[in-house]
Amino acid sequence: MASPTVSIDNAKCVLVIGATSGIGRALALAIAELPSRPTVIAAGRRQDRLDELKAKKLETVQIDVAADLTTLKKTVDSLVAQYPDLDAVMFASGIQYQQDFTKEVDLTQVAREINVNYLAVVSLISMFLPHFLKLSADGRPSFIMPVSSGLGLMPSNYVPNYSASKAALTSFAISLRKQLAATNVKILEIIPPLVESELHDEQGTTGHLSNFWMPLDEYTERTMGGLRKGDTRIASGTAEKVLKRYQDAGLCDIYPIPV
Repeated sequence: MASPTVSIDNAKCVLVIGATSGIGRALALAIAELPSRPTVIAAGRRQDRLDELKAKKLETVQIDVAADLTTLKKTVDSLVAQYPDLDAVMFASGIQYQQDFTKEVDLTQVAREINVNYLAVVSLISMFLPHFLKLSADGRPSFIMPVSSGLGLMPSNYVPNYSASKAALTSFAISLRKQLAATNVKILEIIPPLVESELHDEQGTTGHLSNFWMPLDEYTERTMGGLRKGDTRIASGTAEKVLKRYQDAGLCDIYPIPV
C-alpha cells in the first residue's frame, strides 16, 4: 500500500508571515478553510490589516521581518511557547524595487530587498528549525514554505536585485530540502508567476502589469492544489513553464560534490 501523502492538510497550526496583503493574505484565508481546520496565525507589520484578519477568526501577531536578529528570535520563541502545535510556516513577505544600474542606484533599497526577501527568511527558518526538528523526532511532519518567484529562475532586467534575491531563496530551498531529507521537515517552495498584488502599487506599475498578471483568486486555487498534494515545488502560469525547463535540464538538483 502506498504511503499517505504528507501535505498541508496534515498541519495543525500554520503561521503565515506576510499575511496582510497579496498572496500571503489569500493563502492564509484559504488554509484556514481547509477541511482539517488548522489554526492559522496571520503575521505582518500593519496592525489595521491584522485586525481585519482577526475579525475573520484568524490568530494574529505583529512581525517586522526587517527587525534585528534579537527581536526576531524573541518573537519566534514567544510564538513557539504560545503555540506548541505550530508545525508550518509560510514566508510570504517581500518587497520589490525597480533599478536601473546605468544610473545612480539607491543602495539602501538594494540592501533592504536582500534583507527582507532572503536574509530574514533564512534567519527565521534557522530559528524555527529546532522546534520543527523536535516535532520530527516525535514522528510529526512540519512544513517550511518559502515564497520565491518565477523571476528567481528567469530574471527581469527591470527588477534585477529582486530577481537575484529570489534566486538565492530558491537555491537555499533546494539545499535545505537535501539537508532535511532524513527528517519529517518538508520544504514546499511556492514559486509564483506575475500575480495580482499590491506589491506593484508603490512603483506605479499596477495599471500596466494588470494586463498580464494572473488573477489572485485563480493563483490561490492553483497553489492550494499543490500544497494539498504535498508538491515540493509549487509553480503555475509562466513560472510553471520556466520551472519545467529547469527540471528537464537537471538544474533544480544538488551539485554532486562528495563530502
